[in-house]
Amino acid sequence: MEFKQPPSQPLFLADNLALDFINSEYGTGDERHDCFEDNLSVIVWLETAGLVPKGTEAPDDLLAEARQLRDAARAVVHAAMNSVAANLTVINKVLQAGRPEIGLQWDENTQRYRVDVCSDAHSSAGLLWPVADALVKLVTDDKFEYVRQCEAHNCILLFQDLSKSHRRRWCSMATCGNRMKVAAYRNRKGS
Repeated sequence: MEFKQPPSQPLFLADNLALDFINSEYGTGDERHDCFEDNLSVIVWLETAGLVPKGTEAPDDLLAEARQLRDAARAVVHAAMNSVAANLTVINKVLQAGRPEIGLQWDENTQRYRVDVCSDAHSSAGLLWPVADALVKLVTDDKFEYVRQCEAHNCILLFQDLSKSHRRRWCSMATCGNRMKVAAYRNRKGS
């Protein structure tokens, strides 16, 4: 009997939706984890991120589309960090194909106008559009300079440093930060 390993748990510690999406693949070498193992795991990530309601059906191509978007998003963020161009084909495809229809509507109950957003929750692009939109906002924002990669030697996670002093160094103080501080202490003590 073959035992299947439980899926990797998503990490939501980047302070940005697009970076959290990129961070759905983390670790290095043999310790690499991918939270996207199948269509359902992508839906679970989208539910956890608050982008879709529980019970949302997964299109057949969701896993492939999510992985393509994640790889393209990672490439764009790293390119932006180095002030160089990247291939935008995948991101622009999701932005165009998944764009929700937005309209103005009168709400009789509240006696006010409201924005009516209708997205295609049956297509992969429709489900992934909010991530692509968050990526666009991230890389075009003045605060992009605060996007960083964790300083731990074996961590590839990205985060947006929203701290007041903008001196955040690790993806998480509880994991990488603690490990690096313990290692530094040991080096100082000569152990």
